[in-house]
Amino acid sequence: MRQLLFLLPLSTFILLAAYFGLGLTKDPGLIPSALIGKPAPTFDLPSLMPGEEGITERDFKGKISIVNVFASWCVPCLAEHPIWMQIHNKTSIPIYGVAWKDKRESAIHWLEKHGNPYIRIGYDPLNVFGIEWGVYGAPETYIVDKKGRIRFKHVGPIFPRLWQSQIFPLVEKIQAEK
Repeated sequence: MRQLLFLLPLSTFILLAAYFGLGLTKDPGLIPSALIGKPAPTFDLPSLMPGEEGITERDFKGKISIVNVFASWCVPCLAEHPIWMQIHNKTSIPIYGVAWKDKRESAIHWLEKHGNPYIRIGYDPLNVFGIEWGVYGAPETYIVDKKGRIRFKHVGPIFPRLWQSQIFPLVEKIQAEK
């Protein structure tokens, strides 16, 4: 009986350690999304930039698009920003920005200071887009295919290795689809 009392907590500890240990091997940026493979939720955001056109889900039809959710207060957004500038300068893939839960003036100043890789930028200070698209936090990146379906979601910053190993190959695969 004493042996059983010793083994029960020990086996519970081992099971919990194994369970949490496996969790550490998973990529935290690949949070499952119910939107993968489904049409992009409808939205209509005004432009961040006064006098410019906003964005809607209709803008994504007929071409592969990248949607990047960012904010001027977001430190990881600043860390990933150089890769978006490189992608903008080296590819023809349209990148749409969504300034999320930010002050208009702060986001505009941030883009003036660090560069603007976006073809257009929607302004979402009240998280309307964020709720529809299931945004956890900034930065987040989505790949939308030619039919307007979300094919990929990444939570967290994009760095060159992730772009080269996962995102760009997916974009090429989608481009090859009819």
